[in-house]
Amino acid sequence: MKRLIVYLNGEHVGALGQDRSGLLKFRYSPEWLNQPDALPLSRSLPLRNEPFIGKHARPFFAGILPEESPRRQIAAILGISERNDFAMLERIGGECAGAVSLLPDGAPHPSMGESRIQELSDKELQAIIAELPRRPLMAGKEGVRLSLAGSQDKLPVVIRESMVALPIGGTPSTHILKPDPERFPGLAAIEFFCMTLAKAIGLNVPPVSIRLIGGKSCIIVQRYDRTSDQAGAIMRVHQEDFCQALGLPPERKYQQEGGPLLRDCISLLREWSTIPAMDIREFLDGLIFNMLIGNADAHGKNYSMLYRKGERRLAPFYDLVCTLAWPELSKIPAMKLGQSDSLEAIAPAHWQNMAQQTRLGWPMLRERIAVLCHKTIDALQDTAAQCAAVDATAIDRVSGIIEARASSLLQQMA
Repeated sequence: MKRLIVYLNGEHVGALGQDRSGLLKFRYSPEWLNQPDALPLSRSLPLRNEPFIGKHARPFFAGILPEESPRRQIAAILGISERNDFAMLERIGGECAGAVSLLPDGAPHPSMGESRIQELSDKELQAIIAELPRRPLMAGKEGVRLSLAGSQDKLPVVIRESMVALPIGGTPSTHILKPDPERFPGLAAIEFFCMTLAKAIGLNVPPVSIRLIGGKSCIIVQRYDRTSDQAGAIMRVHQEDFCQALGLPPERKYQQEGGPLLRDCISLLREWSTIPAMDIREFLDGLIFNMLIGNADAHGKNYSMLYRKGERRLAPFYDLVCTLAWPELSKIPAMKLGQSDSLEAIAPAHWQNMAQQTRLGWPMLRERIAVLCHKTIDALQDTAAQCAAVDATAIDRVSGIIEARASSLLQQMA
């Protein structure tokens, strides 16, 4: 059986194996289980002696890999099957979301203090950005083992002031760089605007900036699953998305494909968060905001849990985008709200239905909706002005969509 050693912040926690039939098997090491402060890799992989096999092991490990087109391209570059999770983790599982790293059995132990980077000149960075659509995550480049979930072109990088670098070997990245995709022009500017607006109204989001690289707008998101020690060394912080926590593979991230429902997300926070009342309220604020900005793509992998200092908490919000800016995209919410089949047909009755399904108090939810609507409307003009230099046309269009949605929802609630 092939094996990959699984590390959590550089500590050996177990091994992931694959038998000849392709079946995955994960088992915690006895040494890890005997540690008093041992942390499970996932809510769906609780600490135990018995192995997790097949469908019980796959959701977490497949969930740290890229999806859709990037996954197909990476598989072609590496000469492996796109459906072979193990082979892909073997080749690119060094720098992943959270604190997990996977290395081939017998490979040198990852150094906790390792800090090898390849500084990039403006010309080199431009070349990499131009190549990303053909070579996602720099797959196949010697010394680079990067993995991020999702289907959008992106690149984990190390940024120190104005310097941008590639993390080499086991070095943690500090930021995620996402170029404007050809298919959705203006996406970087719109995400930057939506994230900035979320911050303005008090939502928990990571710092974002935007940079023009070779004439292409790129949004740069500071990683919330990274921190630094007193000496300034970058440390990983463990996290997992809601699909991983619920034991669902990434291809089931949408509700209509068997993915999480809103009531599953609320139940997860009730049962798993160490401060559920605060996290449920934050989750609701994020849900309301996604509805106000017209984001139909807020699926189960766009919400995460962060594991830090003995706490299990809702992670900051990310991938906040007004998908209504592209009329050709689906208007079906990734997680339906009160059985509504369209972002453009959500009424107070749907919110009431959702409150009933999730066992939440309707007066509390109604108050949060009104508060978020008012805050959003009040912050829109200043935020749009702040972001206008990036892409005034796109931001003006999206600002109009959001103002109309927030005003309409306030009127309906009244």
